[in-house]
Amino acid sequence: MPEFLGPVKGFGVTFRQMFRKVDTVQYPEEKKATAPRFHGRHQLNRWPDGLEKCIGCELCAWACPADAIYVEGADNAPGERYSPGERYGAVYQINYLRCILCGLCVEACPTRALTMTNDYEIADDNRESLIWTKEQLLAPLEEGMETPPHPMRLGRSERDYYLLGAGGVATPEAGIAEDTPEGSASVPSRDEMAAAGEEEQPVASDADTSEGWAGHPGHTPPVGGDWTPEPAAGIVGARAGEGTPEEPEPGDDRPYGSGEKP
Repeated sequence: MPEFLGPVKGFGVTFRQMFRKVDTVQYPEEKKATAPRFHGRHQLNRWPDGLEKCIGCELCAWACPADAIYVEGADNAPGERYSPGERYGAVYQINYLRCILCGLCVEACPTRALTMTNDYEIADDNRESLIWTKEQLLAPLEEGMETPPHPMRLGRSERDYYLLGAGGVATPEAGIAEDTPEGSASVPSRDEMAAAGEEEQPVASDADTSEGWAGHPGHTPPVGGDWTPEPAAGIVGARAGEGTPEEPEPGDDRPYGSGEKP
């Protein structure tokens, strides 16, 4: 560009915009659709039977960079249950004067109780109206849901809810009742676990021996005599009683647990 046009160089953007069609949105008469993952106002979700997903852990409040969330947890009583498990969110408030709609609270929620909707019309001329309470944030009851408090309908314990409840697979009759130090728990059947895609698979390791999984919970050695497991195939130099490979001597270049002979 010639040097004499330098003083008017900055007006180039202005002149280009003067001849373009103005993009006017007739809001609020015409509202533009938002993206599917738009970060709008928050919502506290429910389980399919109506119980609240929020367990009052306060992780969302800790994760909020603007300190806009306030949570108070309370214990579920035997005849007054609002969520599966021991606790629920008795008080839940979001201050939209501070909230920056970043979504970090959603990422921190362990039960997917908190999500963000596509609703962005949360402006107000009153400061008190911008502090939303639990009653405003809680998702409405859908068909088939029951207003809390009420007993758990999708299983005997919170394990049924977290593994199977989201898909409506668990029922009060499903699984096998099991007494644990923490109380009575329901262990889902193999078919239910497969249906939920949560069936656990063992992972092989150097501790895998011909006698089974050494140190596995519930594994007991045979009655009578000293029990010394045999090392697994491919592992040499195992320590007696442990079934694990011997640690290499200083200066030994063999990879640990490789089974290579010196």
